[in-house]
Amino acid sequence: MTTQEILAAIDAEISKLQQVRAALSGYSDPTVVKRGPGRPKKIVAPVKAPAKRVLSDAARAKIAAAQKKRWAASRKAAK
Repeated sequence: MTTQEILAAIDAEISKLQQVRAALSGYSDPTVVKRGPGRPKKIVAPVKAPAKRVLSDAARAKIAAAQKKRWAASRKAAK
């Protein structure tokens, strides 16, 4: 058997198998995709989380000092 004959035999077998598969699955065209009723779902891009804000060490120290000042004032007022 030549290569061409082997390829022709393989193509014939593939064709037969596709016909059998179509008959078993109930479709006349194996490329048809059955869809459900209704409108297709909208494809939504995933929402990217906003970037976290970062404080510098100096800003963090300034905020901590201000909070300590507020605590001291509230303790003084409580006495």
